[in-house]
Amino acid sequence: MNLPRRRFLGSGIIALSGTLTEALATPLWKWRDPSLLQTATSPHVETSPVQLVDVAQHSGLTALNVWGGIDHKRSIIEAKGSGLAFFDYDHDGWLDIYLTNGNRLDAQWAPGQAPTSHLYKNNRDGTFTDVTEKSGIGRTGWQTGVCVGDYNNDGWDDLFCCFWGHNILFRNNGDGTFTDVTQKAGLAQNIYRWGTGCTFLDYDRDGHLDLFVCNYLKLDPEKILPADKTTYCQWKGVPSMCGPRGLPGDTNILYRNNGDGTFTDVSEKSGILKPGPRYSITAVSYDFDNDGWPDIYIAVDSEPSILFKNNHDGTFTDVAVMAGCAYSDNGHEQAGMGVAVADYDCDGFFDIFKTNFSDDTCNLYHNNGDGTFTDVTFDSGIGVNNRYVAWGCGFVDYDNDGWADIIQVNGHVYPEIDNYNFGQTFKNPRLVYKNLGNGRFKDVSAELGPGVSERFSSRGAAFGDYDNDGDIDAVILNLNDPPSLLRNDGGNRQNWIKIKLIGTKCNRTAIGARVRVMVGKHIQMDEVHSGTSVMSQSDLRLHFGLGKADTVDLIEVKWPTTQKIERFEKMKANQILTIREGEGVIK
Repeated sequence: MNLPRRRFLGSGIIALSGTLTEALATPLWKWRDPSLLQTATSPHVETSPVQLVDVAQHSGLTALNVWGGIDHKRSIIEAKGSGLAFFDYDHDGWLDIYLTNGNRLDAQWAPGQAPTSHLYKNNRDGTFTDVTEKSGIGRTGWQTGVCVGDYNNDGWDDLFCCFWGHNILFRNNGDGTFTDVTQKAGLAQNIYRWGTGCTFLDYDRDGHLDLFVCNYLKLDPEKILPADKTTYCQWKGVPSMCGPRGLPGDTNILYRNNGDGTFTDVSEKSGILKPGPRYSITAVSYDFDNDGWPDIYIAVDSEPSILFKNNHDGTFTDVAVMAGCAYSDNGHEQAGMGVAVADYDCDGFFDIFKTNFSDDTCNLYHNNGDGTFTDVTFDSGIGVNNRYVAWGCGFVDYDNDGWADIIQVNGHVYPEIDNYNFGQTFKNPRLVYKNLGNGRFKDVSAELGPGVSERFSSRGAAFGDYDNDGDIDAVILNLNDPPSLLRNDGGNRQNWIKIKLIGTKCNRTAIGARVRVMVGKHIQMDEVHSGTSVMSQSDLRLHFGLGKADTVDLIEVKWPTTQKIERFEKMKANQILTIREGEGVIK
């Protein structure tokens, strides 16, 4: 249904993307969905000049996500789902896509039929080629999270993959192939664990990427009862799989990079174990207090979320409760899933968006600049939706106006609810909140086209400009469905600049490097980061919308190891800049 609409950049020709075309292309059975009917026909719903169009099938992204039962879930592993990654594995300047995959309980697959993870190479023409077999990266198992970073500083970004079972570190060999170096790197665990989100960071600023790994809960595969002996919990009176409450939580792990290709578990020494077991899902590292040292925020399910403040001496302290980002604004524990970070109001401090379960809102925590946060969910306009189980998310300036908007993907965990009139469904549309530039957001989901309104039970989401046309696209993992690739049509009508950083004294991926982009009095800020959304990895390049400005007055890059600042003045808009530490812009 979603055929590609070509864009002609710089020609003044705008491709047809109105709602009438979608209406004519929509099968009759879809008119039973009132949200689709309203989007396609209602005169009260405006159409944005930016449309998000799902081009996954046309682009060659056809791999089916296999994750537990389709109509029924009997164990929590079947409901969790997983993440995915936008990353340029071959360094040709075009984003490739890595898709995780799962399994089914009690499945007996014929030879060659078991689901695997997939690596898709960007063909630079809007399509992708599945290179999983050639790359050696395909694995069968319940793979949940993924993060990217050049752990050995050889110039090629590596891939760390979390599993229910045993995690894997794939070293990028630089020739299109990967090697499993988990054992050699000292990251192998002898016990069965459920790794979820992960993030590379240089917590001690020694120029080598360390690794933080979330563990969700302890779930022994040998103790999952067969279907005919399974006992169930209840959700709104309906029998459902149990958890996480009542199941044993697990502890997170911090691995220090030894600088020789190996890691050491420093979880206890660093203070990471002090909060005790938590149902941790997604972690991301930013310098939240502007002290020059990377902190870690973790979205935690059904328990207080965690903010690890970096103490500058190799240790961390969980300050989330005192800082005001552990609970909801009324002091309740929430089912934290995903995390997005940005300076959404351009005041020079990073704020936090966290997704949660249905019958609750997501959180928008505003950074007060004094080590504390204020939950501004309702004041900002984000609190208008509480019907969805929310997962992947990102601060994305989809229209390049210079203000970070929010994209959120949703999907329930209980397929059985479709048999009841709860006002909630298993498959849901996506949500988009436009940043109004005054501290408030507006729900514009109905204006942005079929890529937003179509319904899936989605989990991971990653954001980046896969076609290098100057606006941000999204790739989304859908439970027991093929993925979605939402191409941004129209976001590049306004100007932009994209910055790729390469470290020399700091880690080669430049994770932790901070960039400030100034146009007049408007100052935007971002940091190169690993892991985000929900258990996913977005583009490592930093993207800034510039509105109508055709020149950036000043770009400042603060490198994480030395804390030195490089400045670049009067840079033309609508280009991708590559900046190497100490050497300036690479032509």
